[in-house]
Amino acid sequence: MPPSLRCTSSLPSTCAKKLCRAGQLTRSFSTTPSQDQRITRNRRQLFRWLGSQGQSFLNPLSGSTNYLGAYNAQGQLKRVVEAAAEAEKKKKLKEGKGGEAATQSEPELGNEDKEFKGEIPPETTRDLQPFPLNRSFISQPVLSDELREEIWKRVLQDGKSVREVSAELTVEMSRVGAVVRLKEIEKEWERTGRPLVNPYHEAVMSMLPKTPYDPTGKIKPKPHESINDLPVHRATGTQIFHPTSESRHFTRADAAEVFSERLLPPDLRVPHPELAEMHKDYKAGLSVEEREERQKERDAIADRKRERAAKKQAKKEAAVKKVDTGRVVFRFTEISVDEAGKDGRGFKGVGWRYGHPHMDRTRGAVKIPTSVE
Repeated sequence: MPPSLRCTSSLPSTCAKKLCRAGQLTRSFSTTPSQDQRITRNRRQLFRWLGSQGQSFLNPLSGSTNYLGAYNAQGQLKRVVEAAAEAEKKKKLKEGKGGEAATQSEPELGNEDKEFKGEIPPETTRDLQPFPLNRSFISQPVLSDELREEIWKRVLQDGKSVREVSAELTVEMSRVGAVVRLKEIEKEWERTGRPLVNPYHEAVMSMLPKTPYDPTGKIKPKPHESINDLPVHRATGTQIFHPTSESRHFTRADAAEVFSERLLPPDLRVPHPELAEMHKDYKAGLSVEEREERQKERDAIADRKRERAAKKQAKKEAAVKKVDTGRVVFRFTEISVDEAGKDGRGFKGVGWRYGHPHMDRTRGAVKIPTSVE
């Protein structure tokens, strides 16, 4: 027989009866609501953001970047709101001018004074900041599909050099070479029927700033990047105090010689020295015809150098005997013993980079200077 509960209390009878009835019912040991019933402040802010700004990223705009810093608290593009407000302000100003006397002449409105018709304005530096807390990071544009296709066409189909294509399209030479190699892989995959991740490529490209290219030529091409930046040579990393007279004309060639005897001047070390020469002709005050004539002479000299280099390379490859075994290709080159030099350390000899002991290991070798010249 289960034990019986007896309610005894010194409280009034009404309160005692209520407590006794509450003790007989099933009691809950926790008064905290369950997890699905709680809505914290962070959770409310999350759903508020998903309903405002988050909608812009769930359905991104086509032809525009979609970075966090470009939207306001209501999920609207800041530049669109500002353009609409500016158009409304100009419209009111125009209506105010219309009410004045007809004798006053009103200037014609240019492209910048037209009303805002709903088109998306171009991105500014503020709209190209993906991280709102890092204002120093600005997203740089990438090459569009049309521009990459044009680079591949000019190099492989038209037969132009990488330097020429770089100067024409203002794309760095290393980037031009990378585009050509990657496009060749893409063309090879298309020929062999390998699948491409085109949906992923289109989704990523639709959210990044791009450098456009118009094949029709109606739109002026936009420079992609600086192509003539001088690379830093390691010989110029030291600080040198070189005394020289004030009357001497100390040029960049003299400065290069101070750093190293083998260091070329900056005018020859830049990726496009021909552009520097063209700018010198322009600063010298030469006419357009004279500048074009000088540039043709420089192009002819460069073509002759390329032809000599190509012939030298072809002659070098023809001297190599190739034996194909089906698995590997062996290459044999004729070597003369006399090419190693009198001491056997000539750079044309076999094994001149390795296999010969250094002179500092020779016993009895004098390693300190014996005379001052």
